[in-house]
Amino acid sequence: MKELKERILRDGKNLGGGILKVDSFVNHQVDPLLMDACGREFARRFAGVRATKVLTAEISGIAPAVTTAIHLGLPVVYARKTKPITMPDQVYLTLAPSHTKGRMVELIVSPEYLANGERVLIIDDFLASGQTILGLARLAEAAGSKIVGIGALIEKIFEGGRAALQPLNVPIESLACITAMDDGKITFGDPS
Repeated sequence: MKELKERILRDGKNLGGGILKVDSFVNHQVDPLLMDACGREFARRFAGVRATKVLTAEISGIAPAVTTAIHLGLPVVYARKTKPITMPDQVYLTLAPSHTKGRMVELIVSPEYLANGERVLIIDDFLASGQTILGLARLAEAAGSKIVGIGALIEKIFEGGRAALQPLNVPIESLACITAMDDGKITFGDPS
């Protein structure tokens, strides 16, 4: 998606070690018009999967998941990283490594909002190693739901996440695919 790639080149920061800082328009500060355009594009790409819910992880996945859900007319569920007292005792919980936090994080969903028989579209900000998305898939499967597609704003192809997700056998769409982040540069390409 041209608009997203241009924004990454203009405002994204390659911090080295495979870390791309996009917090000025994706997660700490959100550009709602850009996220709306991304949501519209995801909705176009996933129109045929017949999703009944969009699932993401807090906090960075919420903006693209919400705008996608708006354009598909679906509810959004986000996996929380801490369990609030308002959540029931019995929850769906899994662990996933966080590249930016440098540790394992919990992903928690209430069974009130993810049920047996749902057709789940996972939308997240990044597809890197694929571990967070695999965690979300485990939560959906534990609820008896079926994953019908995976979308990421930004895919770092060189981290191998797409290959890790292939066993899920669902369509995977990324709006900006980065093939390399060497020497402070950001190089775009297409997934193989």
